[in-house]
Amino acid sequence: MATHAPLRPGLLPRLLTRPTASLSLLLLGGVVLVTLLLPAWLHSNPHLTSSQTFCPPDAAHPFGTDLNGRDLLARTLEGARISLLVGGTGALVSLVIGTSVGLISGYVGGRTDALLMRLVDVLYAVPRLILIILAGFLADPWLQKMLAALQGGRWVSYSKVAILVVALGCIEWLTMARIVRGQVLSLKTLPFVQAARALGQSHIRIILRHLLPNLSGIIVVYLTLTVPAVILDESFLSFLGLGVQAPQASWGTLLSDGAMALNPVHSPWWLLLFPATAMSITLLSLNFLGDALRDALAE
Repeated sequence: MATHAPLRPGLLPRLLTRPTASLSLLLLGGVVLVTLLLPAWLHSNPHLTSSQTFCPPDAAHPFGTDLNGRDLLARTLEGARISLLVGGTGALVSLVIGTSVGLISGYVGGRTDALLMRLVDVLYAVPRLILIILAGFLADPWLQKMLAALQGGRWVSYSKVAILVVALGCIEWLTMARIVRGQVLSLKTLPFVQAARALGQSHIRIILRHLLPNLSGIIVVYLTLTVPAVILDESFLSFLGLGVQAPQASWGTLLSDGAMALNPVHSPWWLLLFPATAMSITLLSLNFLGDALRDALAE
């Protein structure tokens, strides 16, 4: 009697068998749901000031208030929305650029490969902080003028956020390009690619139908690791005052406000504890999820 090998379970079932992956997905889902739904339920304004400055956590303000009497819970939720927005969209920008450059470089080879890899080397050598400062200096005035014409200028305050998304996305793609290029160099010599060429399939079809699907696993894994990297970069820049600008909040600006409020006489610990905890939970969950995805795909 013929026997058949058992069917290999899909990626999600294999992922959910790992406790760290299940916990990471649960925490990430909780952070996203709380960030999206809780502000509408609280009806709180993260920019509303009051005379209740530096109030510790209580029933009225579960996370306390800041220097201007603003509710820290509402500002932490706004910071989560902006940080996750910058992290997610910036990672997608880097994914598109890095995958495209890596595919072209590895598949075409020759002078094109050498030119693109030297470009990557040059960009690696340039400090990313300088590139982001230059991008903000050059693009921010033009972008603010363009956004001022949309809906009475309500989107002008998001110009820095848009610049961060594009700038960070255009910086974080370098490692992705190298990883994809290395995989393509090994994949294009395999028999199924050679057979596709012998059948007369176009280069675009070979890339989209044969190479890209075989790269999806490593691309997804690296994407989950790029999101926390972009969030960290945004938080660092906002902490230095080069990213998200007041009155908007991100985790970086909240940590900066909390650090400046600390002094030997009075230390409002809640200004650092709650934003740092929310940020740490999100980053740890994303990193653990990336590790679990890598292990699940390697099985």
